[in-house]
Amino acid sequence: MQGNTLIVITGPTGVGKTAAAIEVAQHFGCDIINADSRQVFRGIPIGTAAPTAAEQVLVHHHFVQFKELDQYYSAAQFEADVMALLPQLWQQGKYVVMCGGSMMYVDAVCNGIDDIPDISPEVRTAVKRQWQEQGLEPLLAELERRDPAYFAQVDKQNHVRVIHAVEVCRQTGVPYSSLRTGKAKERPFNIIKVGLNIEREKLFDRINRRVDAMIAAGLEQEARSVYHLRYLNSLNTVGYKEMFAYFDGTMDRTIAIERLKKNTRVYAKKQLRWLLRDSSITWCHPSECLATVIKKLNSH
Repeated sequence: MQGNTLIVITGPTGVGKTAAAIEVAQHFGCDIINADSRQVFRGIPIGTAAPTAAEQVLVHHHFVQFKELDQYYSAAQFEADVMALLPQLWQQGKYVVMCGGSMMYVDAVCNGIDDIPDISPEVRTAVKRQWQEQGLEPLLAELERRDPAYFAQVDKQNHVRVIHAVEVCRQTGVPYSSLRTGKAKERPFNIIKVGLNIEREKLFDRINRRVDAMIAAGLEQEARSVYHLRYLNSLNTVGYKEMFAYFDGTMDRTIAIERLKKNTRVYAKKQLRWLLRDSSITWCHPSECLATVIKKLNSH
């Protein structure tokens, strides 16, 4: 394959993406761009399974723990940051690895994201305060009134997407759906995508064992250290929600850990459903990742 190439390594949580990406990056002598929407935040490396210090010594990782928990970060910002970084990385060589299971982050870089106007701090604060004080129902009612088309398709349990749509409607005065073109942007580089997967039973066993390892590594202590920030969107994620429920007294410790395992397995299935719709992904076992990448590069 001629020209600069972005090698995307994706797949469900717990499948072994980081280790595979490091092997590929070492083979090609290139950096890794981290495409995980929670690993970008500082202070929660255990619960997000962020690349360890030792792993980051092996290969230079970008976008790992570079934001504070209370800082806003989005797929659109990630797209802009990656597109600004890539020209610098191309100067070092023709290959760059991007690794992660955050589907919207991967899509943002590969296909582009619609140009949605920035949300002012005033609008963002007002919407967030309303959600915290009144719950999601008033925001859903507002979204239905302002943008019935998006209201009909949005996951009404996903407060992040509902809140974002309301923010955009308030900021722009037009329906959020009217700004979503869904058209892929042209990229001035090649993209190959490799998806990692293993048998469902083995994946779930890996997830369960990884949660046990996180607990042993100090996940509970890590969660306690950020408990006072539990209302932040950065902490509204598997691992911390279950620990916070335990701290709140609404769930005992054993049940919280089992729920964490279950919710991680559910998230892995959700990731796979999303990723399997992408026909451009070549699937393989994690141990065959490098060989699959080389084969794809040689076939073009």
